[in-house]
Amino acid sequence: MPSTLPASMRTSMRAWRSLAPGLDALALVEVPRPEPGPNEMLVRVEAAALNFADLLMVDDRYQVRPQRPFTMGQEMAGTVVAAGPGATFEVGARVAGKAEAGAFAEYAVMGQNLAMRVPDGVAAATAAAMPVVYTTALVALTESTVVVPGERVLVTAAAGGFGLAAVEVARSLGAFVIAAAGGADKCALARAHGADAAIDYRSENLADAVKALTDGRGVDVLVDAVGGDAKDLLRLLAWGGRFLVTGFAGGTIPQIPANRLLLRRLSAIGVYFRPEHDGPMLARVAARLSDLAARGAVRPHVGAVHAFDALPAALAALRDRGTTGKLILQVAADGGQRVDRT
Repeated sequence: MPSTLPASMRTSMRAWRSLAPGLDALALVEVPRPEPGPNEMLVRVEAAALNFADLLMVDDRYQVRPQRPFTMGQEMAGTVVAAGPGATFEVGARVAGKAEAGAFAEYAVMGQNLAMRVPDGVAAATAAAMPVVYTTALVALTESTVVVPGERVLVTAAAGGFGLAAVEVARSLGAFVIAAAGGADKCALARAHGADAAIDYRSENLADAVKALTDGRGVDVLVDAVGGDAKDLLRLLAWGGRFLVTGFAGGTIPQIPANRLLLRRLSAIGVYFRPEHDGPMLARVAARLSDLAARGAVRPHVGAVHAFDALPAALAALRDRGTTGKLILQVAADGGQRVDRT
């Protein structure tokens, strides 16, 4: 039976563990509190964010496959309570970041090179929505390629957590941003987060709408996290355009025809990062993200906040695609700061 002592007085903690493949095999159990190693911090988790990668991981379909039983969760925000050798974030610092696993717990270890400082006034639930999607968006649009002012950027699935992040980052870089989303309400949400134009692909032909918005030229950059038929997406690109592959939320890995890349001098770029390979880049991105957050240039949309005990239901809602923005797991109080649901 879980302890009734306050978390700060225990050497153990509550954590959501995957015992076998599938959501039905998740269990909320008491486990030992982890210890930070070199360049790591132990964080008291206040809020954690859900991602499609969590669904893939629990079904053994993700590229990272921890040995079971393992603690679920990759994205979190909270307060540093202990620091390992080499970690520069001080005890008491408010941080947000990513881990390969372990965020859906009262305490989690966060690597130094995957952490950002949370600006004053930003709630933990808002900060927890930043590390994965905004880091990916910044890696895509400022590292994998460099978007310059005036370029046309199309974002698919633009009302999801990553889609909205990509819209905001592209807009902050001076691009003309076109959002593609399913439904008038989702298009309105994308516009509220900075999209210059929005296409409801349920009621409009995407190719025709993109052609009309770009005077027949096509977009310079296409940011796709859905997957599917790459041939149709490549047709939306202008001469010399860049197709950024950030994921396959739709479940189908696209086959990219090389002849289409050749004939129109297109580039297909995979957007991915690993701490052991990309430390300096991730440090640049984290500093840039913290600055954007402090200036209010990025405003994560929190679609819903779920109680810690309700993780399986929250993951099921994400799986069933009845959500917008980011879903947040409230693990502990963070001083009553406001959660931004704009």
